[in-house]
Amino acid sequence: MKSQEIRSKFLSFFEQKKHSIVPSAPMVLKDDPTLMFVNSGMAPFKEYFLGNAKPINNRIADSQKCLRVSGKHNDLEEVGYDTYHHTLFEMLGNWSFGDYFKKEAIAWAWELLTEVYRIDKNMLYVTVFEGSNDVDKLPMDTEAYDFWKQHIAEDRILKGDKKDNFWEMGDQGPCGPCSEIHVDIRSAEEKAKVDGRDLINQDHPQVVEIWNLVFMQYNRKANGSLESLPDKHIDTGMGFERLCMVLQGVQSNYDTDVFTPIIREIETITGKTYGNDEPTDIAIRVISDHVRAVAFSIADGQLPSNTGAGYVIRRILRRAVRYGFTFLDKKEPFIYRLVDVLSHKMGAAFPELIAQKQLIENVIKEEEQSFLRTISSGIIDIEAIMKVINQAIYLHGIPKGRKEEEVRVISGKSAFDLYDTSGFPLDLTQLIAKENNFTVDVEGFNLEMQKQKDRSRAASETSTDDWTILNDEAEAEFVGYDTLEANVKLTRYRKVSSKKDGDRYQLVFNVTPFYPEGGGQVGDKGVLEDAHGNVVYILDTKKENNVIIHFAKNLPKHLNETFKAVVSSEHRDLTSSNHTATHLLHQALRVVLGNHVEQKGSLVKPKSLRFDFSHFSKVTTEQLQEIEDFVNARIEGKLPLEENRKVPMQQALKEGATALFGEKYGDTVRTVRFGQSFELCGGIHVKNTADIWHFKIVSEGAVASGIRRIEAITNKAVKEFYQSNNQSFFKIKSLLNNAKEPVKALQNLQEENTKLKKQIEALLKDKAKNIKGELKSELQDVNGIRFLAKKLDLDASGIKDIAFDLGSQFNNLFLLFATEQNGKALLSCYISKELVASKGLNAGQVVRELGQFIQGGGGGQPFFATAGGKKPDGIDEALAEAKKFIE
Repeated sequence: MKSQEIRSKFLSFFEQKKHSIVPSAPMVLKDDPTLMFVNSGMAPFKEYFLGNAKPINNRIADSQKCLRVSGKHNDLEEVGYDTYHHTLFEMLGNWSFGDYFKKEAIAWAWELLTEVYRIDKNMLYVTVFEGSNDVDKLPMDTEAYDFWKQHIAEDRILKGDKKDNFWEMGDQGPCGPCSEIHVDIRSAEEKAKVDGRDLINQDHPQVVEIWNLVFMQYNRKANGSLESLPDKHIDTGMGFERLCMVLQGVQSNYDTDVFTPIIREIETITGKTYGNDEPTDIAIRVISDHVRAVAFSIADGQLPSNTGAGYVIRRILRRAVRYGFTFLDKKEPFIYRLVDVLSHKMGAAFPELIAQKQLIENVIKEEEQSFLRTISSGIIDIEAIMKVINQAIYLHGIPKGRKEEEVRVISGKSAFDLYDTSGFPLDLTQLIAKENNFTVDVEGFNLEMQKQKDRSRAASETSTDDWTILNDEAEAEFVGYDTLEANVKLTRYRKVSSKKDGDRYQLVFNVTPFYPEGGGQVGDKGVLEDAHGNVVYILDTKKENNVIIHFAKNLPKHLNETFKAVVSSEHRDLTSSNHTATHLLHQALRVVLGNHVEQKGSLVKPKSLRFDFSHFSKVTTEQLQEIEDFVNARIEGKLPLEENRKVPMQQALKEGATALFGEKYGDTVRTVRFGQSFELCGGIHVKNTADIWHFKIVSEGAVASGIRRIEAITNKAVKEFYQSNNQSFFKIKSLLNNAKEPVKALQNLQEENTKLKKQIEALLKDKAKNIKGELKSELQDVNGIRFLAKKLDLDASGIKDIAFDLGSQFNNLFLLFATEQNGKALLSCYISKELVASKGLNAGQVVRELGQFIQGGGGGQPFFATAGGKKPDGIDEALAEAKKFIE
């Protein structure tokens, strides 16, 4: 059974059981501060489990994209080494929100597996929760046990502990016992030797969990206690890749048709064969897995970067690149070439792969090129570290009482610095070290890594109390489209403590005019006033699991009274000006650059806006002016806001509204129109484009391959921009003696400056000629090497010319020149190429070592290198130390 049919049969089965089939939510989460990525099938439905929203149907089924590479659920380092762990995987799931419970969930799971998929019942085992004797004192799940007895022999029902059979979404929240279904796909001979019961949850590659049925019946509170949920829910997750392995009769997920097309393409590109060599096989598995994770993340709007979710994606891709570099001998980009096969294979189920294919390829290729440059640079750095150690051994020998292998060690600090600053992986450092008869202090590396983790954990450590419920009114109806003020009641609150922000309170009201951060727009700020004149400042507003949360430093004094909630009008007005400008900018880009332009991200703040978009080349100055003029024409056109706050999603799309890839939309949406600009958007906008006043682009540049970024300002910020420029203009004019034509006066100054520079260069060349004659007579013979270390009154260019001129006249030359300019020191080292070859000398190593005396550093080629520093007083000491390299 092909993978497409397996997925289709699952969804059809539950559709017949009156489930609504919903598409996979974007894998990259934007409104859940507790998660970066969807890491389980239930993550997109948290708001339903928490009772903060109602689903379209109490029965839902889907195939959800999931990513497990960080936090509690982290499978990254296992990927490739076994046959069933993945970074990205599909989770087939059926859900009940207060509808059916254990009986139906168990019966339908058994029916699907044994009657629809026709899996041999003798291959299956199930587990149930055995209960716990800890503080929770939970009883055994006899209800699930009894239901299973109706379908499967009792000797195939196993009891499991909390670790395996009690599921929790986190430290707090809905949880409950679970029942896992395991499959044993070993041969008959293997089964005869060892009973499958003994291999359940023992990480055996052919005895694996295939489906987990979670019975949500408790809520875990902040103090660790459990309380029963008012409604009981079903949350199931079946690993799609593992199911394919079982139904296709293979022994590995990577042997299914989910992966084999990608693996065949890797074999074609690299010339390697899968199945003959374990290191090669691991590398191919890593790459075939990781390209899926990276491609889906980019399609959902998350580009690789140096922070947050973007860093996770970059880390996954770099792991794939280094496996290709080390084990498949690929020194040039190739992973991007796998996207074509991937989109062809999975595009029918996930059309975003086809729609975003070119962007995915561009971004991956650029990231590959960048990291391969990092690897090349890191190899040079490692070689330099090893040369310094070799040089010390050459000059001073092995310290008494120590063995050579104890000295030829790359320190953990050096290895960690390479990893931390350049992303150079430890195992690659170890490989290069081993090839050169060196070792790496792995314990020291791990110590440095732990220190960094401890610092990071300490900085981000938070504790969150349970919600204190004041009343059961409907919570946080948003009225901010129509008003900046509202009379509100506090329905719940909780305290959140962190080292960074101290104690803060999260407040929820029955209604609110405060817009929560979303769609790139920052949250509102303002105040909460009571009848006694007390004021609480609202510092930010966010949305979490469909609840609008207001952040405050203090808790209101009179919790049960009615408050007046007031949004900061200046903050809101300036933000809405920038938000509407992003819509007009999006329209302008599509008109000026072409319909291929798609929004790839935005940030809307009171002071500025940022807009990322897909485009293949730099936007020209002329095009930027045209874009700016287009937006300002719409501002001057005084276009009114036309909105529809509740329109069916499909109707909005048919009417031509623009939707964004990677956004999660509900069944009904809000549309926003200004003239021909027509988009799906829940954000705050001006009532008329005239309110924006003016639009000004301040920068344009690349974010990634195929992604450009425009930063712009509107309204008050534009006025300040022109005022600042005006002040600068008058200052410049004053410096030019109030010239009537300041541009012409500046041109005259530039021409005069150019002439003077040429005169100075000529004088310096004459000076260098005179110095060169003097230097010849100062060369010393040290162990057959012509040596000179001297401070010169020349610039860097003049020193380089002299060094190379002397090098053309003399063999076996070792020069170290120093100069001081503008309060800074510069060291330049020249070594004849025959000395580099015969003595193992390296100018880059020399300047790196001597750079410590001038509090600086540098590098270059083995025969010529420079180092700059901020301590000119150290020049004499550096010059005095130079001779030690050849003595």
